[in-house]
Amino acid sequence: MTARFCLLVVAKAPVPGFAKTRLCPPASPEQAAEIAAAALLDTLDAVAATPGAVPVVAVTGDFAAAARSAEIRHALARTTVLDQRGGPFGERLANAHADTAARHPGLPVLQIGMDTPQVRPELLAAAAADLTAHEAVLGRAPDGGWWTLGLRDPAAARVLEDVPMSRSDTGDRTHAALSQRGVVPRELTELSDVDTMADARAVASVCDGRFPVAVAAVTR
Repeated sequence: MTARFCLLVVAKAPVPGFAKTRLCPPASPEQAAEIAAAALLDTLDAVAATPGAVPVVAVTGDFAAAARSAEIRHALARTTVLDQRGGPFGERLANAHADTAARHPGLPVLQIGMDTPQVRPELLAAAAADLTAHEAVLGRAPDGGWWTLGLRDPAAARVLEDVPMSRSDTGDRTHAALSQRGVVPRELTELSDVDTMADARAVASVCDGRFPVAVAAVTR
């Protein structure tokens, strides 16, 4: 299959006490790590099934100590794995786009996280297809952030270095920063990401795979 774009997943090792700590309580650190691992694995399955995608994963943390480490290692073997570089999250995102472009030059980059396990290959493929007519695409989340950013020219991700992340206005600020560079994003379908246990249960109710099973293991 001809490679048409890079599908970049930004991932944090699902280690107890390191990943998804806002799920605790009611989840234990171990249960939160299981939920994070399930979300990552379901996301990687969707990425692997997306036509035309070159899968790339930018990682941070100790994956050897992660929940479901063997399963994750097997899934990552199907991808190009890069280490995240930099300090603040916006800088690491910009570097991940740059490193992906350096590894796979000439391809647009569609970036997602591991917090939307309900994402489907059709949605990812449609978002990437929009980059043929638009310089950028932006899929927002209800909390004011965003779940995906696609750039025909990955160098435009440098604007993320100056965008505060994990805020109620991150989506607006990202849109404004790109627009000021002359890259006006096309708005995509909104998706809920998983930050709290309420988020996890809401997302679990609309998806299948490992994620709803891991969420169901947490008692209210």
